[in-house]
Amino acid sequence: MSPVEITLGIILLVFALFIVIAVLLQSSSEKGIGVIAGAGESFLGKDRSSRLDKFLNKLTPIIAGAFAVIVIVMYLIVD
Repeated sequence: MSPVEITLGIILLVFALFIVIAVLLQSSSEKGIGVIAGAGESFLGKDRSSRLDKFLNKLTPIIAGAFAVIVIVMYLIVD
């Protein structure tokens, strides 16, 4: 394996981890049983999660697109 392939592989792993973490951090649209158990968000908590969700919603497709491009480049290099 060449140094370029190793570098792109490491970048792919980092992007894959980011995508997984970003998707897991995004809040779902369903309230679930947490509301019944008293886990409802306060006013400040709602604003904070809203900003984080907006940031993750903008950044996730960008990272996913870069991930796809790097996968295609790796396919062309290895082949």
